[in-house]
Amino acid sequence: MKKGVIFDMDGTVWDSSENVAKSWTVKVQEAGYTDKVITREDIQRNMGKPMDAIADDLFTYTEKGPERDALRYACEEYENEYLRENGGIIYDGVLDTWATLKENGYHIYIVSNCQAGYIEAFLEYFDIPYGTPEDLVEDIECYGNNLLQKDENIKLLAERNGLTEACYVGDIQSDYDATAKAGFPFIHAKYGFGTINTEVPVINSFDELIKVVPEVIG
Repeated sequence: MKKGVIFDMDGTVWDSSENVAKSWTVKVQEAGYTDKVITREDIQRNMGKPMDAIADDLFTYTEKGPERDALRYACEEYENEYLRENGGIIYDGVLDTWATLKENGYHIYIVSNCQAGYIEAFLEYFDIPYGTPEDLVEDIECYGNNLLQKDENIKLLAERNGLTEACYVGDIQSDYDATAKAGFPFIHAKYGFGTINTEVPVINSFDELIKVVPEVIG
């Protein structure tokens, strides 16, 4: 048996919205839209969406196509660089809880709808070892790497790592929908950015996973 706990990023593990907004505003204004400001609220309401959908919501003053794509790519690239230097707000208990889960035989993974390099920026800012079975976070996957939707990436990561049991921890409805489509149980991070329209296991703080994960996947 190999049991894995797969995590969403934003609203589940950390809140980077303030610094993401700052970094995007820099690139938007550099592109000539000097009267435009991206706010923390703009970013939070879009957390969990694929990057092209976020651009469609935030960059309505650009022409859809090459112009909008170029601005999005500039924002994505600078965002990763900015977060590597400035980080975000990691939720209380994340690292200790991950360590305890790993000690108890669970394997830790991350799947997000973010751009390539975003998860790595988080891991590197907090000096979290990742990428091998010996590391705290063993594997990661995201939309930006392969343009696959979250349900596909959840299944891909589970298969790649030979998981016999797994659950996904996320905070918004689309996280639940993707997890259900992938065929795995879901745990709602209720402290995050969204609500879920069905009854699922809930955590109100990250460390509650130590109790809830065994209840969900044994």
